Parts: sequence; structure tokens; C-alpha cells
Amino acid sequence: MKAVFRHELSSLFTGITGYVFAAFLLLFAGIFTMIYNINYAVSNFEYVLGNIAFIFLIIIPVLTMRSIAEERKQNTAQLLYSLPLSMAEVVAGKYAAMLCVMALPVGVICIYPLVLSSFGSVNLIVAFGTIVGFFLLGAALLAIGIFISSLTESQAIAAGICFAVLLLNYYMYDLAGFVSQTATASFLAFSAAILLLALIIRYMTKNGTLALSAGLALEIVLLAFYFYDKTNFEGLFANIIQKLSLFERFYYFVDGIFDVTAIVYFLSVTGVFLFLTVQSLDKRRWSA
Repeated sequence: MKAVFRHELSSLFTGITGYVFAAFLLLFAGIFTMIYNINYAVSNFEYVLGNIAFIFLIIIPVLTMRSIAEERKQNTAQLLYSLPLSMAEVVAGKYAAMLCVMALPVGVICIYPLVLSSFGSVNLIVAFGTIVGFFLLGAALLAIGIFISSLTESQAIAAGICFAVLLLNYYMYDLAGFVSQTATASFLAFSAAILLLALIIRYMTKNGTLALSAGLALEIVLLAFYFYDKTNFEGLFANIIQKLSLFERFYYFVDGIFDVTAIVYFLSVTGVFLFLTVQSLDKRRWSA
């Protein structure tokens, strides 16, 4: 794992990827700090982080697109498969390297509220609590990005899909407001989600029987709950969609709420997508 970590970290800074990531993050952090905290004399540093969270939509795909997709394109993935390491260790090494790349500019950002506090009253507890939430948000998005990179050998496709997924998550809370609140609409939306899940299972496992069985089982359970009490489905899909938004969870920190459930959610999303990445690599390892 250490060898994978050192190699990945070295490759990120041998090229320009790591520098571009850090530069963009610090650039926007500096611009919004100047606008809010200096020009407008606002003491809330957390507002800066709340407004620059959108930059993750651009820099996360740039950082993660090459993590595994490039290995497959250059046929160096076989070297990973031949290492005396489990795929979990390989993924952990790559992910840890990307976390370090993100930790460097976030560490620099930690200095900002300290400097601002010498010129005015800054709530450092809220500021650093928001920085923690900001870092965990980025960590969860990195896990999503590395998983998408494991699905294709094209960096451009990996970056494009990652951007689309993150953009959807960014606007998920707002889009949920356009979903009909009726029980039937929620039922149909859940059915579509089950179909999508079955297709993902089919793609991941190449097992049509497993995908069909899982889809039918979930659909039967959904039908049972729907006909048992339709009123429970009224507005249910929209409410769930709103709660799935990673960015909306982060805004709790910006509002001064150190939400432990949001931290658990960030860590859970990170764990799930890293697990899926391991499964994706394991499948390709044994089929190679």
C-alpha cells in the first residue's frame, strides 16, 4: 500500500494535476475571502467555504479522472493486478494520495481565519468546524470520482461522467422541488431507481440473472409497501432525494451547525464508493 501511495502521490506532483487542484482551490478561496471578509467586512469565514464548494465540481474530476482510467489505457493495470497486494490496498493507496493532495490546500486555508481574527472578531469554532465539513465533503466526492474512473479507460469520459454526477448532486436539493408530491409519482420514481440499480448490477457483475433477481425482489417489496399504505409515499421520493445531497449536508456546517449525522453520511458515502471501486477492480482482475 505504501508503494502505491508513494507512486500515486509522486505522479500527481510530477505532472500538473496536483498543482492545478491546489491552485484552483486556493485561488477561489483567496478571491472569496477578499470579497466577503475584506471588501464587505464580513467576519464569517464559513461563508467563503460555502460559496467555493462549487469548485469541487471542476477540480475533483480533474484529480480523479486519471487515477485508474489511465492505468487501463496504458495497459499498466496488469501491473497492479500482479502486485502482492489486495485491490483494497491498491485503492486505499491511491485514495490516500489524493486525500493528501487535497489536505495541502485545505491546510493552507486553515490559516485564513487565524489571520482574519487578528483584524476582527472571527468565530474560530464555526470556521474550523466548517473546514472539517469542507474536507469531508471533498473526501466523499473523491471516492465517487475514483469509482467512476474505475469504470472506464478514457480519462475524458471519466471526467465527464464525474462532473455530471457531481453537478446532479449539487442541484439535487433544488431538483427535488420539481418532483410531484403524489404517491404515484414517488412509486414510479422509486421503480425507475430500482431499474437503474439493476442495470448497474448487471454492468458490475456481468450477471443478468443476479441483476434481474435483485430488481424483481426490490420491486416486489416496493409494491408491498405501496399497496399497504399509499399515503406514506406522498412526497417520499422528493424528501429522500433532498437528504442525499452531499452539498446540502455541508451547508449545515456553514450555518454554524456541527452536524454529526452529516459527518457519518460523508464517511458512509466514502466507504461505499471505495468498496464499489475495490469490487470493480477485483472483477477486472479475475476476468483479465
